[in-house]
Amino acid sequence: MTTTDSTTADPTATDKATTAPVPAPHASDSGTWALGGDLPVNRVGFGAMRLPQHGEALVANAVPMDRDRAMAVLRKAVDLGVNHIDTAAFYFSPLRSANELINSALGGPYPDDLVITTKVGPARDASGAWSEHARTPAALRAQVEENLRQLGRDHLDVVNLRVVGPDSVAERFGALAELREAGLIRHLGLSNITPAHLAEAREIAPVVCVQNMYGIGVRPEYEEFVRHCGEQGIAFVPFYAIAAAGRETGATAPESEEVLAVAAAHDATPAQVRIAWTLHQGPHLLAIPGTGDPAHLTANVAAGALRLTREELELLDRVHRNAEA
Repeated sequence: MTTTDSTTADPTATDKATTAPVPAPHASDSGTWALGGDLPVNRVGFGAMRLPQHGEALVANAVPMDRDRAMAVLRKAVDLGVNHIDTAAFYFSPLRSANELINSALGGPYPDDLVITTKVGPARDASGAWSEHARTPAALRAQVEENLRQLGRDHLDVVNLRVVGPDSVAERFGALAELREAGLIRHLGLSNITPAHLAEAREIAPVVCVQNMYGIGVRPEYEEFVRHCGEQGIAFVPFYAIAAAGRETGATAPESEEVLAVAAAHDATPAQVRIAWTLHQGPHLLAIPGTGDPAHLTANVAAGALRLTREELELLDRVHRNAEA
């Protein structure tokens, strides 16, 4: 073993070696995907649902998020390379609106490469209570115009039609297709749908993304659908990929031993493993984890650089397949 003369060695050499600054994570570490072929985005994005409040989202009595904190999270997301933000006009709490926060933090002008995806269909009244879904062309146009007003934009990059139930989407998607032709919308997507919905919509207008609930142990029956989207050049954008069954309340359920083991092997969190697994399912998978916590935001972006081994993926795939549908 080689030794060093303590009288001549630099006593700070070890400290210098171990305290070198660690590069900040960047969303581009996750790779890129071009929505519609002309809107390139980094594959780790940001979901704004949790931004307007503390705790559970989409409830009337939510505790509003501190405004400065929420806007700081949005600005930090952009600083970390996030250029895909998912939002909706019905993402709000008393005093806070996700769209208004995005506009205030990032608008005037927006970054040139920022893609904002929103969704229409669900509706809440001013008290925060849920009301009837928008199902007519007039109601859908009103929601599109409300998103335009709140975001301060003259067109929307991507609008997803959020669907509940097995009913035909032809009339609703057709109404959005007309707004696309009118220049109010650049691209169209679908949310919470079946393969039959996708096939029906694609007869009307191009579909650039599908947003469905999906993650480790969540909807394993979607495997073929996920692959089909990739084969058609359609981005698959899972929601609740971290929260899983916790949905609007967040990741509240105990984590599986397998996810914990993979996380420990990478000195990562279970949430980071879940994001990484999502991205490993195909180059067309886009993650949109949401948070109002700056530290969680940084960790979510860093997950884009996490590379899982074949053995780890096989282990997590077994957890996924064995979950109840």
